[in-house]
Amino acid sequence: MRNKTLRRWAQGAAVLCAATLGLTACGSSGGSGSGSDSGSGSGGKSSGASSVSAALDKGGSITVWAWEPTLKQVVADFQAKYPKVHVKLVNAGTGNDQYKALQNAIDAGKGGPDAAQIEYYALSQFALGKSVADLSDYGAKSLAATYSPGPWNSVNVNGGIYGLPMDSGPMALFYNKKVFDKYKLPVPTTWDQYLDDARKLHKADPKAYITSDTGDAGMTTSLIWQAGGHPYKVDGTKVTVNFGSDPGTATYTKVWQQLVSEHLLAPVPGWSDQWYKGLADGTIATLATGAWMPANFTTGVAAASGDWRAAPLPQWQAGQHASAENGGSSLAVMKAGKNKELAYAFLQYAAQGAGVQTRIKGGAFPATTADLNSPAFLNAPFPYFGGQQANKIFSESAKDVLPGWSYLPYQVYANSIFNDTVGKAYVSSTTLTSGLQAWQDKSVDYGKQQGFSMGN
Repeated sequence: MRNKTLRRWAQGAAVLCAATLGLTACGSSGGSGSGSDSGSGSGGKSSGASSVSAALDKGGSITVWAWEPTLKQVVADFQAKYPKVHVKLVNAGTGNDQYKALQNAIDAGKGGPDAAQIEYYALSQFALGKSVADLSDYGAKSLAATYSPGPWNSVNVNGGIYGLPMDSGPMALFYNKKVFDKYKLPVPTTWDQYLDDARKLHKADPKAYITSDTGDAGMTTSLIWQAGGHPYKVDGTKVTVNFGSDPGTATYTKVWQQLVSEHLLAPVPGWSDQWYKGLADGTIATLATGAWMPANFTTGVAAASGDWRAAPLPQWQAGQHASAENGGSSLAVMKAGKNKELAYAFLQYAAQGAGVQTRIKGGAFPATTADLNSPAFLNAPFPYFGGQQANKIFSESAKDVLPGWSYLPYQVYANSIFNDTVGKAYVSSTTLTSGLQAWQDKSVDYGKQQGFSMGN
């Protein structure tokens, strides 16, 4: 679930990892990695799992830092079920603001939480800093089949499990049916068709645009991911950043550069008041984003209820069925937490147990396969989308997320310099290709400064 303040993409300049890290904890946020199994990874019940049960029987207090609003009810329900346990839920800021506060507490060695909400793209950076606990000791590896592949791969860092998926963001195309019907535009099934729609729409109404985009790191990497790109590769301490010869990146820039060069994108920052107004009045006609978006339409674009629909994400090649993740968070146990067993018990309840249904009712999009495939979830009508059973589209998208994507182990930093590099393509004669090269160069330089072996 997202709203104006719950942005998917952190744009601040926080640097979470020190230059002299030992690097033994770094690794890919996709795939199984090569790390050793320190717990009951094969599915057996570990002593850690037994200690979690004992901790619930004993009771105690934990502090959880999270901004996701559905967790408030989850905490209330958890405490009702386990009256000996007290959970202090703290909103220490959204995304990057919380990460700054979290790193300050880590550096100070005090004042931090027992568990924290950490977005997938940022999780490996905290794992690299050895700030979050490997949950393998509690039998977390046995939960692999419980979650859809995209979120599960994102919490898997170098063979360890450093969080439990709380939600997910398989992508879809949200489009204003009223606008598309008015101008007789086909709902695009390919990005080439999307480009054609963009041209027709803007020609028919110069005030209308197919979408808004002023440059966004999260959206760019998600679309490159969907195009089959792998610009980031992480293998232990070896990191490669290569947008220049990455086929998926070339596929993305070929289409997106035309949208930029032909001024077919509304120059409106996402999540701004002007952006919400554009979604409401039809001057922004589509939005390609994660499946968590419907709640934001309901609360932020109420005036356009009934106008919008969801559709599968357009494909880079006709006939394909490829998707990517855009957004989503994990719940992680902090390594310095004083009550890690109770913290893990809360993670299980919120991200795998009864708390999942509570969050779905509150508007969150699940990462759990049982919920993604349940008839009740799939057949639920969305009044905002004219009664459409949109979860069927979102669930298929979750299955179609391409495997093997990796984020940098310092993605928070990389995203913070996106506007200074790729962002220039939206406001000058700089091309997206040149901007991505500049982003690559600065990301590589930073990796070297942090002690990584930067490959080619």
